[in-house]
Parts: sequence; C-alpha cells; structure tokens
Amino acid sequence: MPASIAHVVGLSLALVAGGTGLSGLSSGGDPYFPLDGNRGYDVAHYAIHDTYRPGTDRLRGTTVVRASATEDLSRLSLDLVLPVDKVLVDGRPADFSKPNRHEVHVQLPDPVAAGDSFTVTVRYHGSPSTLSAEGMRPNSDLYFHRPGETVAMGEPQNGAWWFAANETPADKATFDITVRVPRGEDVVSNGSLVRHDVHDGWSGWHWRVDEPITTYMAFFAAGRFRLEQGTTDGRPYAYAVSRLLSRDDQRTALRRLRMTGDLVAWLESVLGDYPFGEIGGVIPDVPAGYALEDATRPVYPWYQGSRASWRLLMVHELAHQWFGDDVALRRWEDVWLNEGFATYMEWWFAEQHGGRTVAEHLQDQYRGIGAGSDFWQVEVSDPGPDRMWSNPVYVRGAMTLAALRNRIGDYDLTEVLHQWLADHHRDHGTGAEFRALAEQVSGQNLDGFFQHWLDDTSKPEATSENGLG
Repeated sequence: MPASIAHVVGLSLALVAGGTGLSGLSSGGDPYFPLDGNRGYDVAHYAIHDTYRPGTDRLRGTTVVRASATEDLSRLSLDLVLPVDKVLVDGRPADFSKPNRHEVHVQLPDPVAAGDSFTVTVRYHGSPSTLSAEGMRPNSDLYFHRPGETVAMGEPQNGAWWFAANETPADKATFDITVRVPRGEDVVSNGSLVRHDVHDGWSGWHWRVDEPITTYMAFFAAGRFRLEQGTTDGRPYAYAVSRLLSRDDQRTALRRLRMTGDLVAWLESVLGDYPFGEIGGVIPDVPAGYALEDATRPVYPWYQGSRASWRLLMVHELAHQWFGDDVALRRWEDVWLNEGFATYMEWWFAEQHGGRTVAEHLQDQYRGIGAGSDFWQVEVSDPGPDRMWSNPVYVRGAMTLAALRNRIGDYDLTEVLHQWLADHHRDHGTGAEFRALAEQVSGQNLDGFFQHWLDDTSKPEATSENGLG
C-alpha cells in the first residue's frame, strides 16, 4: 500500500484448543491483534459460496474451512461479523452460540486429535456494510459499498464481513471463491476464472487461487465492470474497471491497468519469477482511500494522475506480490518487510527508468528530515498497531534497504533479496530471519546497522557503518 493510505484492523476465525476454556486460547499469538487466529490448527483451503446483491448489499453464504489440528481440539471459536445460521463439523450439526458482536462459539460433536483433518462449514447472512465490530467500520476502514457496487477488501483483515476466516498472516491457504450476483452483473476476485454461468436470473462467478495466500489478500468486487481478459507473454491476465466511472475515465483506467504486464516483467528481471499464475488489477468506483495488493489482482482507487505516478503506485502494489503475498509475515510487527520493501522497489524502478537513483532518494530523505522529527521516533521493527501504517514504516523501511545497499554493495543486496524470496517462497519470513540472511550473504556483522535503522528512535549518524558515509 502507498504510504499515505490509512489501514485498518478486523476480525478473525479462531479454532480454540479444547478443555481449558476460551479465554486466551482464541489467539494466534500476535500482540497487535490478540483476538486473531489460533495456534491449535492450520487451514489448508477455503471454499466460499456467497450469493450477493450489490444493489442492496444483501449477502447469504457458506464457507467450508478445511483444516488440520495441531493440538487436541474439543471446541471452536469463530470470529464472524455476519449473523450465523448454522455450523457443521465434518458434516454433523454442531451447537453454537454468538455471545458478542463477532464471535461464534462452537461445541465439536466429537473431539479432534492433533494431526487429524476436519472441516467446519459455516452458513451466514446479512448486510455487511451495516455491521461494525471491534472498531472496524465498513466504507471507512474496509468493505466498501455503494449502491450497485462493492469491493470486499481490507488490511490486515477483511474476511469476517463476507466469509469465515482465520485472520492471521501466519496461516496461509488456497481459495475457491464463488460469488453469485443478479444476471448482468459481474464479480472479480483472485486467481483464475474457473467458471462463469448464468442460470435462473443469476450470474455465477467461480475464481480459484492455487497458491497459498493469507486471508486479508482474498477479495471480491461485485457490480458492473468492463472485464478484459487475455494473455501477455504467455501469462493470463484479467483487468476490471467500474462502469460507474465516466467513459473517458474507463478508457484511461484500462490503459493504466494494461501497464501491468510490463511492470511485472521488470519486477521479474530484478527479483526472479513472478510467484503466481495470473496477473491483473481492478479499478472500482467505491469510497476506498487506498490501494491494496490483493493476491494476483491489486485493487487501485481511481484518481486523475499522470502515467508516471500510476506506474509507481502499480510498482508498489505489484512488488507486494513477492513481498507480502508470496513471502508473508508471521507477525504484524514485521510489517516493514512488506511496506519498506515495496517502497524500495519504487525507488529502484525510478533509478532504472531515468529518475532519481536509490542513493539520491536515501540522501534526500535523510537530509530533509530533521533529527527532532517524529519520523525518527517510530521503532520501525516494532511500530505498534497504531503506527504500523505510518510513513516511517514505508520510508525508513526503504531507507534501510538503500543504506544496506551502500553498506554491503549492490551485488550482495540483490543476492539477499533473491535468497530471501527463494528461502521463503509460499511461506513466511521474519525480521530476525532477514537480518541473519543479510549477515550470512555479506559476511559482515550488521547488528549495529539494523539497530540504528530499525530499532532506535533517533536519527542514525551519517557514517559509513550506517550506509551513509
């Protein structure tokens, strides 16, 4: 996401280890969002089947969660904002209650032993844009709806408004997303379009992601869109632009999205193979104030900007397909691994396309921000939930990589990035692991370097040890 964009928090699915009560067990262990996730299971696949009316924001659906237990389970706790109609566990009805705005407590018909697989089927209904929970507000923070068009997206969570989701980045899964809308309307989601059919006044759209992704990277956009599909350099693409935009804006928006293939090709030239099977992008006309790197198909807010400004925005979101989508976080304290890296890729792109060099970006930021600025008072390696989307996480994160390039050399930094992506492909990475890799590749002790750039809350000194000499 671009640095100026506000981000939000949401809710999660949590499977609770049985026998010792709910308190403290419905947590994946992330101190930023302690309600999210659970350490007692791992989700392999989500099969989402929603019926949705963009005109009225009425949704009815079913999510089948296929998971395996990592410890003995006797109860489940699911976070789902929508009212719940029924819960099945391995096809058997399960007793459940909804004690608060977002939680659903489920008693398993039979205990599930550690190592065993199981499925949880949840049926639900409601109007997502009318439901707020845990400080999350649709049309302000996530889940953007206007009459006739909706984009279900949000970071770090969004699933609880339209499917039952284990909203922790530590748990990745594959997805089948099927959304049925009234005939004549369209649905765009992640991955490849498996099937589109029209029957009895309804239009069904089935999208599939074969690569594991985090739940906050799953999305759907529903309404009337200009959908353009094809292949570029042998890779399937799908671009979608809202028909609520003016005709001139629709044409310009499609021209912007068509830059995706060339931008992905450039990113591949410096980072290695694109980690997904499909590319694309969506430009809706809903009141979202930010872009989001939804896996395979980022969503961009429409604005009247230059081609150059759009290229940098798109480079940032497309870079997240590597940094954030393919290599995901385990804990949100390491969010700089997503945003700092994507911002650095903007600088690298500019350097290779006639703009300022990475070194110039670093020096401009360093010299232009005084030592007393709040910019230096954020602990980038652990900014806290209230500052995790602040400008320093993006810009000081990018400055860290730029300074590291000066410290260990361009060749070694490129090797670090390539090795990072190879080691953590379709998995997770942590800040500690990145620091260790940089030391391994460079053969240097970088403890002080990373301390000054990421951990300290003061401006680093302009020394060669800090990559500034």
